[in-house]
Amino acid sequence: MPDTSPTRADVLLAAATLGLVAVAVAADRPSPGGAVLAVVVGAVLGGLVLCARRWPLPALVATAVVILGYYALDLPPVGVAAPAAAVLYRVSERGRVVPAAVVAGSLLAVSVVARLAEGDDIAVVVGTELGSEAALLLAVIALGDAVRNRRSLRAALVRQAVAADEERHREAARQVEAERLRIAREVHDTLGHTMSVITLQSAVAREALADSDPAQAESALAAIRSVSGSAMAELRATLGTLRREPGPREPAPGFDRLPALVDGVRRGGLTVDLRIEGPVETLPTVVGSTVYRVVQEALTNVLRHADATRVTVTVRATPGRLALEVVDDGRGGPPAGRRDGAGQGLRGMAERVALLGGTVETGTIQTGSTGATAATGTGGTAGFRVSVHLPLTGVAA
Repeated sequence: MPDTSPTRADVLLAAATLGLVAVAVAADRPSPGGAVLAVVVGAVLGGLVLCARRWPLPALVATAVVILGYYALDLPPVGVAAPAAAVLYRVSERGRVVPAAVVAGSLLAVSVVARLAEGDDIAVVVGTELGSEAALLLAVIALGDAVRNRRSLRAALVRQAVAADEERHREAARQVEAERLRIAREVHDTLGHTMSVITLQSAVAREALADSDPAQAESALAAIRSVSGSAMAELRATLGTLRREPGPREPAPGFDRLPALVDGVRRGGLTVDLRIEGPVETLPTVVGSTVYRVVQEALTNVLRHADATRVTVTVRATPGRLALEVVDDGRGGPPAGRRDGAGQGLRGMAERVALLGGTVETGTIQTGSTGATAATGTGGTAGFRVSVHLPLTGVAA
């Protein structure tokens, strides 16, 4: 809401209005009583200038009435434009341009008619004084409107600048949040899979040592060492990104590392069939990284929750689309009430796929479905399936 208190400019305009009337009175040398009355009227006109900021229309009407009353009292002539100029400027500056123009036109019309009725020369009244009076009134109205428009434009520019700054802050916050979620997914996927493989291989090593089978125990420990080394490399790369360390970064895991990922799970005794169909080598890196992380999370969930003996991973690339399916022969979805982190993993999986415009479907599959039969080779078990579809058009390399 704009400030309606009189400003220094209002005081100066009021003083100028009073001074104009005083100068006109002094030049005309009226009687003492007339001089005092003229100055009082000038003071009233100046007071109306101070009121025009808070009450523009009432001040405008009152000014017109006072000017007409001034001439009705046969006081020294001061014209109609000069006494009304300050109020007309303030009123138009407050956005009341049309009322200001109407009042200014009315004052001019009354002044012309009155002077012609008094017998003044029409050439002087219309040809000279009317033009100068009209020009002055038009100038102050236009000036007030221009000042208002300039202020409005400046205020709009300030609002735009504030809005742009707020949007920059929101965008920066969104980017920080997106990066935080990305890092959380990377750490969750890396550590979740690594710890699952370590747990499985540790159990294998313990059983091998109990059965006096050092070769199998050595194989399990080698698997633990391998998966731990890979996890440490990925975590170092993630931390390097956070620290903005210079130097080359380890490339994101993709299609080329799927066999190693699957092999690490096989060493724990779980049978994993990996089928890759189509020219995946030519696909964008981000697609390969997404597929790798989805397979990694799906295998992690199988190791932690499914109690399965066999998993089939199928990657099928066709023109414009990639399909991924991970099917196990375990017990299906997690039991009710179980909260071992699978929910976070599936949510992170869906977030990764959604970033590329893809879809994820997960759920228990019953005996007799095509995927279940192909995956399990049995006739009496249920399993769990992760099905992903990724569009390949419009994905940057």
